[in-house]
Amino acid sequence: MSSRKHVSRRAFLGSAAAGLGLGFATPLILSENVFGANEKIVTGHIGVGGRGRGDMGPFRKQIGAVCDVDKKHLEIALKKALRENKSVKTYGDFRKLLEQKDIDAVVIATPDHWHALQTVRACEAGKDVYVEKPMTLVIAEGRKMVLAARRYSRIVQCGSQQRSSSRFRIACELVRSGRIGKVKRIEVGIAPVNWKPPPVPDGDPPPELDYNMWIGPAPMRPYNAKRVHYLFRFFWDYSGGQMTNWGAHYNDIAQWGLGMDDSGPVEVEGEAQFHPEGWYEVPMYFKCTYKYANGTKMIAAMKQAIGTRFIGTKGEIFVNRKTLTSRPDGLHKEPLKAGDVHLYDSKNHHQDWLDCIKSRKLPICDVEIGHRSATVCHLGNVAIRSQSKVRWDPAKEQVLGNPAAARMVDKPYRAPWRL
Repeated sequence: MSSRKHVSRRAFLGSAAAGLGLGFATPLILSENVFGANEKIVTGHIGVGGRGRGDMGPFRKQIGAVCDVDKKHLEIALKKALRENKSVKTYGDFRKLLEQKDIDAVVIATPDHWHALQTVRACEAGKDVYVEKPMTLVIAEGRKMVLAARRYSRIVQCGSQQRSSSRFRIACELVRSGRIGKVKRIEVGIAPVNWKPPPVPDGDPPPELDYNMWIGPAPMRPYNAKRVHYLFRFFWDYSGGQMTNWGAHYNDIAQWGLGMDDSGPVEVEGEAQFHPEGWYEVPMYFKCTYKYANGTKMIAAMKQAIGTRFIGTKGEIFVNRKTLTSRPDGLHKEPLKAGDVHLYDSKNHHQDWLDCIKSRKLPICDVEIGHRSATVCHLGNVAIRSQSKVRWDPAKEQVLGNPAAARMVDKPYRAPWRL
């Protein structure tokens, strides 16, 4: 588990702690352990639609509350939670859940435009947080989430669960141990759009949905059944399309393999095609080309094998959820040596979060990592939407010399919501 001691990550977190005046004994310990080894951590679940109900499974014996703005989702989730818990409270407003004193930690699986605000409020309320990917809607939100987690000494795990798969970890260990030589190019394949036709006209929201609360900090729009729940991810007000949906997974692995968990690219260009009838707003096809300061180029695009391919001077490593392959063949099967890079080894993403809540050590996909990986995705969308080359300073987290693109780094919230 030596990746917890990766120098650049330690240095970054140490400087972040110093900047906040937190005075950590070590940047890897966020606060003293307040849980016994066998003590149950009671969880609250904010957003219990499809993915949110999936995230309830690992915590089935410790759920204390569920929250959703859709009463049908809430009813289904409550029945599921009560199978193994005697008492579970329900809420339509996440702020009320955060007031529940016996909730130790929250799992956030709401649409992307809610992630930052709910995570920050949860940290302020003294709750540890598991927040689904992509962690943010825009880049600026991520830094505020990191600051909140550090200021309130909270454990925040981003739900990029591929980091807890041995296949992805081994691929990154091999790359970082130099098995394919110097990495010259990375190809990230993104899944195609799965918005479901046909389009439907705007109408009235169903009675079970608190639509004003669903919209929250996003601009108010007329209700449309093909913009809410899963399909929200194909509209800019709420998400960033497949770039942030699947890119949050496979760009994340690219960052891990490059050792860029506390940094990112310095330049990006993008091209895209949109639906000819405007059924949804995000690209139906895109190709983004990133450059890192060390000379590595990364191509993130649809219409290439879904997964992350590392191409080096001595070979290749390709990994996705089904396979790990290499060139030369068999290179990926050669065992790592003691002197090679050995990364943080998590066998289960949700359990890793629970373990870190007790130990107060940073989890495998800490909030800083989730922010940096989401930033890669957002920069691609910024290049596409601004139709320009974007130069990025990953240390200052600023767009350089491009005012139009720089404005897309942040986004105003609809009153009365504030971050």
